[in-house]
Amino acid sequence: MAEATHERTVVIAMDGSHFAAYAFEWYMDNAHRKTDYVIFVHTPEFHNALSSSSNTDYVDPTSNVVMDMYRAEQKKARELVQSLGQRLKDAGVSGKVRCETGFPGQAIVKVAEEEQAVFIVTGCRGQGTVRRTLMGSVSDYIVHHSHVPVVVCRHKGHYTKHDFHSSHKKN
Repeated sequence: MAEATHERTVVIAMDGSHFAAYAFEWYMDNAHRKTDYVIFVHTPEFHNALSSSSNTDYVDPTSNVVMDMYRAEQKKARELVQSLGQRLKDAGVSGKVRCETGFPGQAIVKVAEEEQAVFIVTGCRGQGTVRRTLMGSVSDYIVHHSHVPVVVCRHKGHYTKHDFHSSHKKN
């Protein structure tokens, strides 16, 4: 039996947002080749569980509340990874999903290096200059630290036909 040959490995940053869904749409419409191997990279940000707590004055890090929030974020990440895998399958694209920990920009660049990707595709949230300067931007980080070309897909609308949240269960 002949083994499938992949000419290019492409990394696509996926956080479950419509910005990321648009980036995948752009890739499929403009850059995809049948022989590509696509790696979706998802980096859950578990610190969001603490910042969304209703009691922001003090949360005891040893409490069950923190563990419950962490478990809920883990479950959300697992569900998103499954839906991303299904998205690849539905599109008929050869590839896999990698769920990485750490700062998203660093993780995406690291995966691209490890997997010997030829380019990275990422969405762009369109943050203003002040916010991007103060908080940083994942797409800016990738552009400035990647050793391969980066396509940043700026999407001006609020809806895409492949919005992952529309099919993703919410608790």
